[in-house]
Amino acid sequence: MTSTVTAAPPRSGTWAERLWVPVAAGDEDAAAAVVREAYGDGLDAESVLLDVIGAVQLRVGAEWAANRLSVAREHAATAVNEQCVAVLRHSAPPVVPAPGAGRIVVACVDGEWHGLPARLVAEVLRLRGWHVDHLGAQVPAPHLVGHLHRTGADAVALSGSLAPRLPAAHATLTACQAVGVPVLVGGAAFGHDGRYARLLGADAWAPDARAAADRLARGPLPPPPRDHVASADLPHLADQEYTFVTRARHELVRAVFDGLLDRYPPTRAYSALQREHTAEDIDHVVAHLATALYVDDADLFTGFLTWTASILAARDVPAASLLPALAVLAERLHDFPRALGLLAAGTEAVRDAEAVRDAEAGAV
Repeated sequence: MTSTVTAAPPRSGTWAERLWVPVAAGDEDAAAAVVREAYGDGLDAESVLLDVIGAVQLRVGAEWAANRLSVAREHAATAVNEQCVAVLRHSAPPVVPAPGAGRIVVACVDGEWHGLPARLVAEVLRLRGWHVDHLGAQVPAPHLVGHLHRTGADAVALSGSLAPRLPAAHATLTACQAVGVPVLVGGAAFGHDGRYARLLGADAWAPDARAAADRLARGPLPPPPRDHVASADLPHLADQEYTFVTRARHELVRAVFDGLLDRYPPTRAYSALQREHTAEDIDHVVAHLATALYVDDADLFTGFLTWTASILAARDVPAASLLPALAVLAERLHDFPRALGLLAAGTEAVRDAEAVRDAEAGAV
């Protein structure tokens, strides 16, 4: 493989600032011009990908979270960034894989629609001299395994951004390993420190595209164990709490929504759109509760609730509105000790987040 690139050139920050303006405006042509100019000015292709386009995409997410970009504008900005990747691909000379170069399949977990991180990984690997099959977003495990049979790939790079995709990720990486193909995973779903990658038995984890390419350049991933049994990774699932919450998800969402009408009076005056958003928020809470039960980790649930509290605050919705939702869930799940423990931890996390914001507001 070609030599690795481990640090961003100092000029990349300036180019990221320049690219942000047309990306935020949804101007594909102007954004493409900035990317071509950055590459033509001597910035290497990998740095343009990760330290310019990738950095701008991180800012897109941050601006949406701060309520400075609508969902529509966030989608438009992401589409512009995806086009920028294509522009760079056609601007840089093609890299011909060296004789004997390995083949890496890059794919997103089934149900994962954040496809840009995986595409950045695929493009970096191409630049490093690998044969790359980029399968894109939302790849069902049977189709991925079928592709592995046809191509004889050396490894899979599996991307997941959303924590509720972890059960699907577990099934996918286990299926790949069962046919002898090791799996490197990455993305926010697997934890900032890779804890869920290790828990689910992945063969390797990388925090970002550059680290993933560096890891693959160091040598082959270890072959998967032949006698791996997926159920052995998570013995706590024997209590069936995850299964119950997953199967009852829609009923739980409805119960919480109805409960909010009684316990949080402002919801009675919500518009139809506000009620729709509230139902979506409740569904996310239940999905993350189920995932926390799957991995048996309270941090996953409390971290999501703390993040949600900050999103609500940016939209002028009190984080305390989460508390009655958690209370209704606790009533519905009163026979499930692990779920009750998670809900208690989540309630404490929301109260702490609200107290911090109240203190900050009082200090202004």
